[in-house]
Amino acid sequence: MNPLYLASGSPRRRELLTQIGVPFTAISADIDETPLPNEAPAAYVERLARGKAEAGRGLITSSESQAPACVLGADTAVVLDGRILGKPVDQADAQSMLLALSGREHEVLTAIAVLDGQRCESRVVRSLVCFREIGGDEATAYWHSGEPQDKAGGYAIQGLAAVFVAGLNGSYSAVVGLPVCETAELLGHFGIPCWQNLTVR
Repeated sequence: MNPLYLASGSPRRRELLTQIGVPFTAISADIDETPLPNEAPAAYVERLARGKAEAGRGLITSSESQAPACVLGADTAVVLDGRILGKPVDQADAQSMLLALSGREHEVLTAIAVLDGQRCESRVVRSLVCFREIGGDEATAYWHSGEPQDKAGGYAIQGLAAVFVAGLNGSYSAVVGLPVCETAELLGHFGIPCWQNLTVR
């Protein structure tokens, strides 16, 4: 079985991959995440997922006696009115994002890519998240929790921001950062099954 490397520093992605019983080694694969001019959000996240997988591939080596290693890359973007909301640069930026999302539905796009040196396959998963109305005091308090400071769109659905979510249409795990259904399917195409930690009784 091909060894798997996760090209991500996200603890959420590590937790989700562990949850479905897939052993892996986490590696850091930093790439330039600046959107290209007129780049569509779906194309943006797919390009970054593939770029992270390729950057991760460049960090590892496989000996001739081993099966080729597979690398999984992923990227998530929060999109409002066709505009990508990245990680907030400061408190004012974070609160502006949160208040823009208040009382509205927005898109969360998560792309995954797996490559083994011979081929690369990718998927983009689209989810719709609806926020209730959020007051300015709440936005301030949320910023001071420290949670939104490194999150796309300035919030974490799996954390304190869960109280803002009035509805979700799509994949919860994709909004967190890794769509486990699609990830399991894609890994299966590369001979990596999920539930490897189960024992047959």
